[in-house]
Amino acid sequence: MSGPDLIAPLARRRGEGCDAMVVEGVMGLFDGAGSKRVPAEAAADAAPADAASTAHVAHLLDAPVVLVVDASAASTSVAATVHGFATFDPRLRLAGVVANGVGSPRHAELIAGALQRLAVPLLGWLPRDAGVTAPGRHLGLVPAVERAPAAREGVAALGRAVAAHVDVDAVLAAAATAPAWPAPAWSPPFARAARARVGVATGPAFSFAYPDDLDVLAAAGAELAWFDPTADAALPAGCDGLVLSGGFPEVYASSLSANAGLRGQIAALAGAGAPVRAECGGLAYLAASLDGQPMCGVLPARARMTDSLTLGYRRAVAADDAGGWRAGEVAVGHEFHYSVAESAPGRCGDAAAAWRVDGRGPEGFSLAGVHASYVHAHWAAHPHVADRFVADCAATREAPCA
Repeated sequence: MSGPDLIAPLARRRGEGCDAMVVEGVMGLFDGAGSKRVPAEAAADAAPADAASTAHVAHLLDAPVVLVVDASAASTSVAATVHGFATFDPRLRLAGVVANGVGSPRHAELIAGALQRLAVPLLGWLPRDAGVTAPGRHLGLVPAVERAPAAREGVAALGRAVAAHVDVDAVLAAAATAPAWPAPAWSPPFARAARARVGVATGPAFSFAYPDDLDVLAAAGAELAWFDPTADAALPAGCDGLVLSGGFPEVYASSLSANAGLRGQIAALAGAGAPVRAECGGLAYLAASLDGQPMCGVLPARARMTDSLTLGYRRAVAADDAGGWRAGEVAVGHEFHYSVAESAPGRCGDAAAAWRVDGRGPEGFSLAGVHASYVHAHWAAHPHVADRFVADCAATREAPCA
């Protein structure tokens, strides 16, 4: 989403002052944006098959990889699995393996012996432990913000297991083999004086936001004012614009719907032309309804959950001037949702599309100052968009908030 050149600077910003950084993977090591099949003669010019994968990020950072392997139903075969990962991409620096779901110390010994044939060390193993829990839901793990006490207990149990069965010193020694990054840490290209107050939705229904996005907003002169749409009766005083990020509004639809006063304030602020950026869950919240329950009614759409997952990177072209974007500007974004927003003509006036997505056409809604979409963008790659958004917020300082 930010482009390969920004990966190391962004990582360096988050890792400043730390001795080691953990780069968490998602899906498989080589799963990312994917690539189309190309003729052999054109393969040299094609995008890498692992583009935007964890392996690609490891290559960009020249970072060693600790491979966590499910060993719950295998022993010697674990080595065959590791052999495939180790040889699939010769650029990969495999530092070692952590075996997960191991049944006993003897089971761990069998795995370690099999890995000796590959000269790949077993850095440790984790036993099967019902106390180490991380419950899942339709979009992955249940966020810790929804289950803080249980999450703390689960992490503590995992810490005890790691301390007992993983050679942490060896893991840190592997991390130390990563070279120093030559690029400076990323930082916003401006540091403006405060000029607008931007309300940012948070709480259990809106727990997904990129920290870099918030950093660039603050650098553009936004005073960030947090509010929880499931609990707060009113917007923070003096809001000039809103950011409604992703999350799980469908899980908290009843609470969001019951908070009619706040929904009305958001509708009034958007109706007055204040800039509003809404992504994924934020779009669903701005719709007329979500699974039949009334929402903010800002967008001429009804949102509902489905059984189909929409997932992947998108090349999106801004279709209108809204949310800091200008028509024709291009972003690489990402979608990850089960809900859909179906247009409801005759409600809330006419809305233009927010984006035109390659291979699919119009997507999202642009209405007055509102830019609502299922496509997540990353403002670190487009700081000028955040700067415009805050400037537009500053221009509406007299808009009523309450």
